[in-house]
Amino acid sequence: MKIEKSSRRLTGVMLALLIVSAGLTSACKGKPQEEALNRPRIDHVTVMKMTPSVVDEMYETTGTVRSHRTSQVAGRTMGVVTSLLVREGDVVRSGQLLLTIDDREAAQRLHAASMALESARQNKMLTETTWQRYKNLYDEKALTRQEMDQMETRKNVARADYERAKAMTEEARTHRSFTRVTAPVSGRIVQKHIDVGSMANPGLPLLTIEEGGNFYVEAAVDERLRSKIKTGMEAELIPGQSDGGRKGVIRQVLPAIDPRSRTFIVKIDVGTVQVRSGLFVRVRIPVGQKETLLVPDRAIVRKGQLTGVYTVDPSGVATYRLIRTG
Repeated sequence: MKIEKSSRRLTGVMLALLIVSAGLTSACKGKPQEEALNRPRIDHVTVMKMTPSVVDEMYETTGTVRSHRTSQVAGRTMGVVTSLLVREGDVVRSGQLLLTIDDREAAQRLHAASMALESARQNKMLTETTWQRYKNLYDEKALTRQEMDQMETRKNVARADYERAKAMTEEARTHRSFTRVTAPVSGRIVQKHIDVGSMANPGLPLLTIEEGGNFYVEAAVDERLRSKIKTGMEAELIPGQSDGGRKGVIRQVLPAIDPRSRTFIVKIDVGTVQVRSGLFVRVRIPVGQKETLLVPDRAIVRKGQLTGVYTVDPSGVATYRLIRTG
């Protein structure tokens, strides 16, 4: 009797486990069907069929606006800057005084040269007067030819000394003029490289002057496009963060390739549009054609940092797919 009761109990437990397992299996199989049935229906939606289109393949890089005519004002003598008469942004005319350099040493040199010139002038006048007296005596046969030749030599030496002193004076005066730096051209001061009290050195730039006129954009292009970029090609220029751009024309393609960046320089004319040098510009250059999908901007859906569009499969189910515009 005990064996029969245990067997019946075991059989009942196994039947209960089978019933629970069958219920779980039935529930798992039914869940996708419920989800499929519960998809929301969307009406009043326009569905468009998209096909690939041939468009220009654009290469995008960055460039900098530069002026066609820029002058670097450099010093020609060494000294401390004693005054700076212009600021960045000032408009100057050719010959206008821009800054001064300490001229005390140059003034002393000019003074010494002027004194030497006066001494040479006095000696020249004396020798010329003496020569004339000797000439009168020689004509009267009161002097020998040798004495006359000696006097002639003294006169020529005095004249040469005077000319040398005169040249040294002009040199000292010119050297002093270097302490007054003037504008070589008319334009606008766009950069200042020195301040009052700083030491100016020959050849080092002091100011940068940008002449009015046309501008161009200088851009670096990847070397793999060297055979595709030609002069006369159009390029789109988009200044700063602006969405709109203007057309430019490539006027020069430099042959040299930078070994570090593996790029070459392209210069693009922007015409007479009013821009400032140094402005950041995005440059788009057509380098060929390619097939791509074009979708209306209104079809693009942005979700936070994600950009995508909704696509519809043959069964009418819409799915959000991520895309990259460009």
